[in-house]
Amino acid sequence: MSRDYWENRYQTGDTQWEKGAPSPGLVDFLAQHPELKRGSVCVPGCGTGHDVREFAKAGFDAFGFDLAPSAIRLSGEKTVAAGLTAKFQLADFLRDEPPQLFDWLFEHTLFCAIQPAERADYVRALLRWLKPGGNYLAVNYFIPDTDGPPFGVGREEIWERFSPHFELLAEWTPRSYPNRTNFERMFHWRRNSNF
Repeated sequence: MSRDYWENRYQTGDTQWEKGAPSPGLVDFLAQHPELKRGSVCVPGCGTGHDVREFAKAGFDAFGFDLAPSAIRLSGEKTVAAGLTAKFQLADFLRDEPPQLFDWLFEHTLFCAIQPAERADYVRALLRWLKPGGNYLAVNYFIPDTDGPPFGVGREEIWERFSPHFELLAEWTPRSYPNRTNFERMFHWRRNSNF
């Protein structure tokens, strides 16, 4: 989907994914793991920045990226209003070079929002943006739909695409927004250090 497509969704208010709060699974993960090594975190497809702000509150150096200018503008405004510090930038995660390499990358249903034909590009982008040995934390939306976005994905495809490059540290069913209960699966991966 193009930058114009996503910007138009914001301009017309067609943003059903906007829940007004960070991912419940992320909130719980950060609360349950205060021992996590802090560092830089990248949130591609950050929308209005709820997840970025959650990382900033937890002490991370938080960065949000999105294709839609309206998303970046709203992220900045909401972050200032919350009294938090985070950086937001227009970027095409699948195609752009990262401004730096990140210690963490968090995604909440970005993988299911892109065209299925771009999923190999997503894996390549993840390897470009994340440091070797870095952490990849993902909330995947397990649905059968083929007429997205969101587009369906299941655990088998997630494993096939990511396990060659990442070690799976944990997976679980997270607390979710009410309309996504039992459709989300959360994965904590560590990028292999040898490539």
